[in-house]
Amino acid sequence: MPLVTTKEMFQKAYAGGYAIGAFNVNNMEIIQGITEAAKEENAPIILQVSAGARKYAKHAYLVKLVEAALLDTDLPIALHLDHGDDFEICKSCIDGGFSSVMIDGSKHSFKDNIELTKKVVEYAHAHGCAVEGELGKLAGVEDDVNISAADASYTRPEEVEEFVSKTGVDSLAIAIGTSHGAFKFKPGQKPLLRFDILEEVAKRLPNFPIVLHGASSVSQEYVEIIKKYGGKMDDAIGIPEDMLRKAAGLAVCKINIDSDLRLAFTAGVREYFANNPSHFDPRQYLTPARNNIKALVKHKIVNVLGCSGAALK
Repeated sequence: MPLVTTKEMFQKAYAGGYAIGAFNVNNMEIIQGITEAAKEENAPIILQVSAGARKYAKHAYLVKLVEAALLDTDLPIALHLDHGDDFEICKSCIDGGFSSVMIDGSKHSFKDNIELTKKVVEYAHAHGCAVEGELGKLAGVEDDVNISAADASYTRPEEVEEFVSKTGVDSLAIAIGTSHGAFKFKPGQKPLLRFDILEEVAKRLPNFPIVLHGASSVSQEYVEIIKKYGGKMDDAIGIPEDMLRKAAGLAVCKINIDSDLRLAFTAGVREYFANNPSHFDPRQYLTPARNNIKALVKHKIVNVLGCSGAALK
């Protein structure tokens, strides 16, 4: 099966009341863990690549790894650029085989965001590629995204219709209280997702796919393993999974997950070396890391996204 765009995926997700996981990938083991889990659950998936991942693994290697996953699983898979911040990186990914790109113009004025996003949409659609835009700013730090709490802002529902109609985007990332990175909220601090904003956006954009960034839940199991074996981590909590499941039952068709993957992977490596300090075979210490990725993704597909079996529909 060739790569698919997100358009048909999102139509089915919206109608079915579930979301599709957009999992950030950086290497072979992460891709294998994600796609093996998706295969066992017969779930569609989005493998997304950040600018940082392209610098680390190189574009060609990542594309070929995803092509291998297609051959191995025969699943509907979209390859997506996460947080492209200018036209050139989006063009490079479109020309280089991606089936979907995000242009994040949220740092610009509303007018300039529209202008930049429209330029990417026109090029992408001419090449059969879907586009995700963004309105509002999420706080947090992750790869090249670094926005302070003071600079974060919720999406303004009164702007979404104009933005979508003038740009022609296929999906829209909004800010309703999620946050990038693993250190979202301090223990005792209650995370709050603005479902009132989400519901108002859904009213103004009926049957239109909405995206949530910064939606990792910061698994305490993996955090404690990392801390147990020498990792330095502040106590923090992520977005409660019941809130994400509620969002997936509304207009949210794509939920981004990155930090949870990093925690799971790192916990697997740290625990292995703690128990096997003299080993040096990467196949040995990367296997439990890959297994952690697989277990995490299966959990997300079944309990958060609700898309188990959706690849067959």
